[in-house]
Amino acid sequence: MNRILILGASGFIGNALYKELRPYFDVYGTYYTQDGLYRENQVYFPFEMEENGIGQLLQSLKPNIIISAIKGPSVARIKLHEHLVDYARIFDCRLVYISSQQVFDAEEAYPAYEYDPPRAISKEGKQHIAIERLLANLPADQRLVLRLPEVLGVNSPKLIQLVQAAKHRAHFELYPNVIISATTIDKVAQQVHYLINKRKSGIFHLSSTDLVHHEDLYRELCQKLCKRPPIFTNVYGSNNDRYQAILPKHQMLPKNYRITIQEVIGDSTLNESIETYKQK
Repeated sequence: MNRILILGASGFIGNALYKELRPYFDVYGTYYTQDGLYRENQVYFPFEMEENGIGQLLQSLKPNIIISAIKGPSVARIKLHEHLVDYARIFDCRLVYISSQQVFDAEEAYPAYEYDPPRAISKEGKQHIAIERLLANLPADQRLVLRLPEVLGVNSPKLIQLVQAAKHRAHFELYPNVIISATTIDKVAQQVHYLINKRKSGIFHLSSTDLVHHEDLYRELCQKLCKRPPIFTNVYGSNNDRYQAILPKHQMLPKNYRITIQEVIGDSTLNESIETYKQK
C-alpha cells in the first residue's frame, strides 16, 4: 500500500485530501496550529517550516508519495521543497505539488493552459514558480504539479466570507472585468485521488472547463446562499476584460472528473438549480 505524507494536512485543501485518501492509502499529515486540535491524532504530526527540518519525519515515515499543500514564508518554503526533491530523488518517491493559477498572474490577455510559460508579478505566484522549477529537476514520472483556480465548496473560506458579509451587511469585493475559472474542494480531492491512483505525472490544471466573470459568479452564489446581499463593492483594475484563469487542454481528465461553472455553483449551494453566466 502506498504511504502518503500530506504537508499542510490541517489546511482547507490538505484536510480535504486527507479525508479523501485516508480510506484507500496509508496516509499521514502535518499540522501547524496552536489550539492542540491534532495533538492526540497519531497520524498528524506537528511541523513548522522555520523551526523544524523535515528530515526526521521523512526518515520515520518513509513515504513513497508526498503531497505538498503547505503554506508559509517564501525562504523556508523553498528550502523545504529543496529537501523534498532531494528525498524524492534518493528514495524514488513521487512528489505532488499543489500550485496555483497565480503563476500566470502577470498574463491577463488570455486564459492559461498547462504548457504556457508561467509569468507572475505577485510574491505568491513567483514562489509557486520557483517550487515548480525545483520539481522539474526530478525524473518526469516522479513529479506531479497541480495548479488550482478559485476553490469553492459549501465550507470554503471564500463562501464563508460571502455569507458572513451578507449577514453583517459588510463589504464584499467584486471584480466585474475579471474572468475566472473555478472548482470545488470535493472535485479537487476526487481528481487528486484519480491522478495518484493512475500514477499520472506532469502538469494538470484542475479547473472548470469553462469561464465566468467574477461578479456574475458571486452574485449568483449570493442569490442561493444569502437572505440578503452584502454591500458589493466593484473593483476595476482596467477598463477591459482581463483573465485570471487557467483551463485544462493538453492534460484532460476523464469526463466524470471534469467540472463546469454550473456544477461549481450547484455543488457549492447544495446542488440547487441555478442559471449560470458562462463566458463563451
